[in-house]
Amino acid sequence: MNKQEIKKLLRQFKSGEIDIDEAVKVLEDLPFKDLGFAKIDNHREIRGGYPEVIYCEGKTVEQVRDIVEFMLTKNKNILATRASEEMYRAIKEICEDAQYNKLGRTITIRKTPEEYTDSYIAIIAAGTSDLPVVEEAYETAKILGNRVEKIIDVGVAGIHRLFAKLDIIRGAKVIIVVAGMEGALASVVGGLVNKPVIAVPTSVGYGANFGGLSSLLSMLNSCASGVSVVNIDNGFGAAYNASIINKL
Repeated sequence: MNKQEIKKLLRQFKSGEIDIDEAVKVLEDLPFKDLGFAKIDNHREIRGGYPEVIYCEGKTVEQVRDIVEFMLTKNKNILATRASEEMYRAIKEICEDAQYNKLGRTITIRKTPEEYTDSYIAIIAAGTSDLPVVEEAYETAKILGNRVEKIIDVGVAGIHRLFAKLDIIRGAKVIIVVAGMEGALASVVGGLVNKPVIAVPTSVGYGANFGGLSSLLSMLNSCASGVSVVNIDNGFGAAYNASIINKL
């Protein structure tokens, strides 16, 4: 539930539209629902503005399905990250509305009308190999209610490709930069814009990339002001933070 829904419930009770038992039934799953193997945080949207997201990696197919099955009773949009195709098929059996982004490994279920922001988030990818992280960020930003512009394959090896998209990049309220290898693109973008830049290092690269560590350290050591950094391959975290900034 969110604050608006609680206010509506209280007004309905006060006006006599519903009785106390009906009101209690709506509230009985607050602040969380204990499924035994998981405790679904039904209070999170009230505290943080967005409902809980399902991180699927490490969970069984049955666990993910059971979590989604309960969350469907709340008639809210649902996002599951790092989901397998097997998980998607299991969820599709209980919800025809489920959609799977194979590249981003996300499952999305939309139950409430889309109301996108007027301002937008720009997601910039250094290379095509970074697209799995881009797609995770894209699906996250979209289901959280943001307009999104994707700019793909504009890394520093061909920097002229980036310059061709500067108008779109500078028009964003917040920018996500996804890059592997040495992660230089975040610094370049940070030096060209007056908007916050959220850098996402990826594990794309050869041996000395150390699974994304080289790009992480490059981004953390950026001399461009206004660049902040999330964890390696964390497209979800970048998009979540970008959404908060975009809606300020």
